[in-house]
Amino acid sequence: MPMRALLVLALVATVLSVPTAAQAAEATWAAPLSTRGRYIVDADGNRFKLKSANWHGASGTYNGSGDADTDANHHAGENSGRVPMGLDRAPLATIVANFQAIGINSVRLPFSSAMVTDSQPVGDRYLAANPQLKGKTPLAVYDAVVAALTGAGLAVVLNNHTNTTRWCCGVDGNERWNTSQSAQQWEDTWLTMVRRYRDNPRVVGADLYNEVRRTVLDDPNWGWGNDHDWFAASQRLGDRILREANPNLLIIVEGINWTGIPIDGFAHERPTLKPVRTLSHTLVKSGKLVYAAHFYDYTGANHSGATGTGETTDPRYRDLSRDELFRVLQRDAMYVATESGQHFTAPVWISEFGVDRNAAAGSSQRNWFVNFTDFLVQTDADFAYWPAVGFSESGNNWGLLFWDRAGTLTGFDDWRAPIWNRLTGSGRTGKIDPVTPWSMLSPDNGDFIASLWMRGEPDWDSGARKATCPDGQRLAGLAHTGNRALCTGSDWTSYQVVRNEQYVTTDWAGGYTKLQCPAGSLLVGYAVRGAAMSSVLCGASPTAAASTGRTLWFDRGDNRPEGNPGGEFATGNYKGQCATDEYAAGVAYTGRVFSSRTPDALFCRKSG
Repeated sequence: MPMRALLVLALVATVLSVPTAAQAAEATWAAPLSTRGRYIVDADGNRFKLKSANWHGASGTYNGSGDADTDANHHAGENSGRVPMGLDRAPLATIVANFQAIGINSVRLPFSSAMVTDSQPVGDRYLAANPQLKGKTPLAVYDAVVAALTGAGLAVVLNNHTNTTRWCCGVDGNERWNTSQSAQQWEDTWLTMVRRYRDNPRVVGADLYNEVRRTVLDDPNWGWGNDHDWFAASQRLGDRILREANPNLLIIVEGINWTGIPIDGFAHERPTLKPVRTLSHTLVKSGKLVYAAHFYDYTGANHSGATGTGETTDPRYRDLSRDELFRVLQRDAMYVATESGQHFTAPVWISEFGVDRNAAAGSSQRNWFVNFTDFLVQTDADFAYWPAVGFSESGNNWGLLFWDRAGTLTGFDDWRAPIWNRLTGSGRTGKIDPVTPWSMLSPDNGDFIASLWMRGEPDWDSGARKATCPDGQRLAGLAHTGNRALCTGSDWTSYQVVRNEQYVTTDWAGGYTKLQCPAGSLLVGYAVRGAAMSSVLCGASPTAAASTGRTLWFDRGDNRPEGNPGGEFATGNYKGQCATDEYAAGVAYTGRVFSSRTPDALFCRKSG
């Protein structure tokens, strides 16, 4: 969640006690989930829109477990530090049934890295309504929650919310994935969690880290190649999860939540998903990437949501007109889903948003919620409300559901009920047709091997930075400098490294050195030293017909098909790209020293 002095939790919608027939039927979806363009689909190719809520508690501030906890602390913090909230007030099965009843099909389930290794049993009073869980560790309670949710047909997305067990999200030691722990510890914790639930097919996703943001001294970045590089860290961990632990999971990457000093006169912003346009992830297994973003009324495109020290005069989202709000939301996040046929096109999950149920009629906060949910409906966005459970007597006013101390479900708030019902009832359903894949290769700071089965292969060009298209894709385009490339769909199997002109049959680029694939093969990868070509990787493919080819020059300007299918894959550099009915069979460059061997032309042949 964004920075705030105090976050309250509350109710947003009318609640039923049992799921309706239509909601229960939705539990028949078939795992695993994957993506087709902007949509998440189930194993049968049917749309599975994430209609979610966040069930927080296993990652939060309060660490109450002993008799020393004061009653005041209990009232204010409840059990938010160690187990999902509400287990002291309602049976687990009752909570899950009410989740179904309000129309959600999935739950984002936060945890802290510290929770995973916490061996201290949870205090009995935090499990008062669930005596079967007493004496268990926080992770064992988390296990029971996962089992109950998935047993009812709900999908679960695991979310690493914090490093240490505390409330999120200020300048608190949890700003980055590696602020209070090493990147290796973060990755190891994730692999532990993924393997723990690998045999549960309704655990569908890994939301890698919550709201990456600035520390007091420095910012995270997207693509710089250092230890603050969120793009590289999430790419590496996503690949490790798919390769080593569970190839069926969705990998969910949030944008950067905050950079800069939030004071007037200093550069600062919420980058969100803007960097994805020029640098997108390509995981080792296609169809598994989902991007995520968070929006609250009191934050803004240049407003952290903080009050008091650090407050700026920049507008919050609630200060924007409806049209301006829609424009900013589209620019900063939703374009990733709605701009089809791009290297970055993927589902966008608005995995946190919410509102105070006590927002006055006509207030900017209430108007924002109406406008924001309208945007979610119009763009058919996947969503997750924050939070699922709150407590009324604490003054917490944001939850979808809350129980009093007697275990009674109370506090219905009618003004949000029709808005919520419209949101959960919206969206495309049914079969989603397969789409042409487009993927970016970005060996900017090291190897970028996007092929799952190539990951165990020998180093095919030692000392060079190597890039390989995902399995089932071929090279479609290449940048003159900058090293990046574009891939699109085509099956290939065995590969061969080409370092010289041994397979050149015609002089298709006179005076230039040519690296050409043998007959029956197409380009699927390449290696560079600096900006200079070193070798190419050729994959055997039935689509690599023995046809005549054409030379496509791109050393003096862009040379791409009309409409630029796949999008801008190397901003600021000249690019060449074969037509959609062609495949790249060779690369030509000039110069004999590595400093000048930049790629200048592609050899394009008609696909078979």
